[in-house]
Amino acid sequence: MKVLVVEDDSTSSNILQHLLKPYGETQAAADGDQAVKAVINALDAGKPFDLICLDIMLPEKDGQTVLKEVRALEAGRGIAPGKGSRVIMTSALSDKNNLLSAIPLCDAYLVKPIDRNDLMFYLRRFGLITPRPEEKT
Repeated sequence: MKVLVVEDDSTSSNILQHLLKPYGETQAAADGDQAVKAVINALDAGKPFDLICLDIMLPEKDGQTVLKEVRALEAGRGIAPGKGSRVIMTSALSDKNNLLSAIPLCDAYLVKPIDRNDLMFYLRRFGLITPRPEEKT
């Protein structure tokens, strides 16, 4: 699994990278511009990210703007909706407006501090890691 962690807070970025590192290659971006550049580079190399953990509040470009650009880049390369990178939006904000505006754009939304079990649930649900036997249907 190839993961991009987009987080301007170094502690949050380090925690997410630590949780995800056992499952594959992780890369970090500290702002929205860096995130978009990382996605372009990955797409150009033919090795797109399987997962993007994307903070909503970022310098340069907010997470929702980044996600719109990522989806446009994928579409421009012929990647059908639902076949691109899985995106988990993260935020310390749990207010209804942020939640409602992010949900149509992403695959999941987690409120910080990130709970490891919640993160693992989504990785299994997305097929990025092997489901537990009790989760198979």
